[in-house]
Amino acid sequence: MSIKTKHTQLIKTEAKRLGFLSCGVSQAGFLEAEAPRLERWLNKQMNGEMHYMENHFDKRLDPTKLVEGSKSVISLLLNYYPEKTQEDANAPKISKYAYGTDYHFVIKDKLKELLKFIQEEIGEVHGRAFVDSAPVLDKAWAAKSGLGWIGKNSNLLTQQVGSFYFIAELIVDLELEYDTPTTDHCGTCTKCIDACPTQAITEPYVVDGSKCISYFTIELKDTIPTEFKGQFDNWMFGCDVCQDVCPWNRFSKPHNEPLFNPHPELLSMSKKDWEEITQDVFSKIFKKSAVKRTKFSGLKRNIDFLK
Repeated sequence: MSIKTKHTQLIKTEAKRLGFLSCGVSQAGFLEAEAPRLERWLNKQMNGEMHYMENHFDKRLDPTKLVEGSKSVISLLLNYYPEKTQEDANAPKISKYAYGTDYHFVIKDKLKELLKFIQEEIGEVHGRAFVDSAPVLDKAWAAKSGLGWIGKNSNLLTQQVGSFYFIAELIVDLELEYDTPTTDHCGTCTKCIDACPTQAITEPYVVDGSKCISYFTIELKDTIPTEFKGQFDNWMFGCDVCQDVCPWNRFSKPHNEPLFNPHPELLSMSKKDWEEITQDVFSKIFKKSAVKRTKFSGLKRNIDFLK
């Protein structure tokens, strides 16, 4: 067994122990196929008010510009599929990923632990952990590392697992054994395109971010355009429609990460409870949640838009 193979196996075994669903590795370098795609998407202003997407174009496509001397991108998936969902079918809905503790904190801690393990077991390895926090094209790297393929809804899909997971990376200056990409298994299915309430999936594999319910309810700080009134399918934070209808998600299994369990009151809140939510209740239920991103005023705005 080569030293690269040994190191790679060691890292993948530790990733599993830390609770990651899967781990794949690819060679750090310029993402050639993604460059024109990202450029087209930005030119069509599909990023809406997400101006940060226009920054660091070169870094977004080349991790060696983010981490000096980097040789490998270690991609990791962490399941967040909940055991139970909101009880009141008429209540405004929250995307499943935001039920528990903000994933940035949960995953960052695991990544730091993994990097520490690599340094202790392998030696002087430099690297950085990324969870949505820098210009890294997570899905592209995960696909390159064989963890799934990018589906028609632009999410990473995995056979036998679906897509309800977070993607994170460690970019390191260590040479490893690289995985190969998997094939696309969307076939002729168009369920996600047909089901999108705002027709944000403009064509297979292209999502107009500026029309997406997740964008309106989380990223947009201004007033939600009235033309979308009645099209939100009752989502007040994020949207899971294109994942819920995806046939591959029939394989989703509940996560086993206690920190992703929702606040006890979250799932039982009724439509009336949400419409009458106060700042105190918001602060209590979403104390460590990703929902804090939209702030109390933002969530109120979203709930009022659904009325």
